[in-house]
Amino acid sequence: MSQPTPLMPHATASWLVDTTGLTFEQIAEFCGLHILEVQAMADDLASSKYTGRDPLRSGELTQEEIEKGQADPNYKLKMHKAPVNVSRTKGPRYTPVSKRQDKPDGIAWILRHHPEVSDAQIGKLIGTTRNTIAAIRDRSHWNIANITPKDPVTLGLCSQRELDGIVAKAAKKAGIEDDGRDDERLGDDRQALIEELRQEREDAVRAASEAAQEAEAAAWLEAKRAAEAEERRG
Repeated sequence: MSQPTPLMPHATASWLVDTTGLTFEQIAEFCGLHILEVQAMADDLASSKYTGRDPLRSGELTQEEIEKGQADPNYKLKMHKAPVNVSRTKGPRYTPVSKRQDKPDGIAWILRHHPEVSDAQIGKLIGTTRNTIAAIRDRSHWNIANITPKDPVTLGLCSQRELDGIVAKAAKKAGIEDDGRDDERLGDDRQALIEELRQEREDAVRAASEAAQEAEAAAWLEAKRAAEAEERRG
């Protein structure tokens, strides 16, 4: 099982790029990012967008661990203290870190196969921004050379029912006639439905876990602020 990523991966990567001699590969793997994102930070193309976050102060890394990585480029950094993740209750759809790098592929697939779907619908379905969608559409996205259109359902970014729903809605709005292919594809959909129900159960378990983490995070932040206030008074 892969280890968790830092609470703020981009900000942590920016700090590691600026203050350590770790390789881009080591930083990318530890932060759960694509190596090209780390390269962009090193080239000052993206780092200005992020305020560096010290993983030593947060306890996610130790100086000893960083020194091991600097001494051996093949060494994989180990998380010292897993961060407390606070779940989001508003905003774009939550996507697990492990799947976020797949979003551009899913967006490209929808743009290619269902151009009638609006950017707003894609954004809600995939959990992305209109700027990202526009960049992929006009091929100005920073990682466009590595984006390959892939079915977002196969990637686990949405369910078949959700995708079919927005496609049908967009087609109706655009006046596109149903040619029956959807019915044919979904005619033997029992297994897909079973998988979707299983995923819904797993999502419910995850939601309960995230709610507990959110409460723990709130308590941790309150304790941290109290400790900092006490330190300033002292």
